[in-house]
Amino acid sequence: MGMERGSFDARHDFDALPLSPDVDVRCAQSSEIAALAQMAHRLVPGVRIEAEELARYATFDPQSILTFSRKGHLVGGMAFLFLNDRGHDALLLDEICLTAPETHYLAAAKEDVAAIYIWAIAATGRGIAGLGKAAAHLRQLRFRGADCYAQPSTVAGRDIMKATGFAPVPSFQPDLWCYERPWHRQPMRMSAAIIQARSFADARY
Repeated sequence: MGMERGSFDARHDFDALPLSPDVDVRCAQSSEIAALAQMAHRLVPGVRIEAEELARYATFDPQSILTFSRKGHLVGGMAFLFLNDRGHDALLLDEICLTAPETHYLAAAKEDVAAIYIWAIAATGRGIAGLGKAAAHLRQLRFRGADCYAQPSTVAGRDIMKATGFAPVPSFQPDLWCYERPWHRQPMRMSAAIIQARSFADARY
């Protein structure tokens, strides 16, 4: 899946996005999964996951799927893969099937989350304003140590990432973008040295 739909012109760091009072964001209920799957099929190119499979991931980790609602109407949703250390490595090495990830790559409820993969954003109209509250969801203690990753599947998705502080990173996973959490960032010189030391000889963007 990818990050899609809706205009997003303002530029804000992902963790500094405003909390819109017009859009309610909460963990998806089982009764909403089918509608979310239909929305993802309609708005995000290449989505193949069905409602039953999406429900399985929601059962595995109820915090991994959010709904965006405005005036009682569903206007979007956002899904995450909360990866453990093994899943983080598999993501960078292109060894995980992102359309149907195996659960042994996912962090258990009592396990630290090593990386957050933004599986999909699907929103219509003003629903994209729900991103601020979604970012706040990811500032919970369980997720604070994890940087965020995503792959754009449309121009709109790429624009969202550029506007919220994501940037392409060296990896064997094609077109992988990363958002480094503000509390992980080092002074520029130190950061450059770390990147050089950790870079893969054959890695590609």
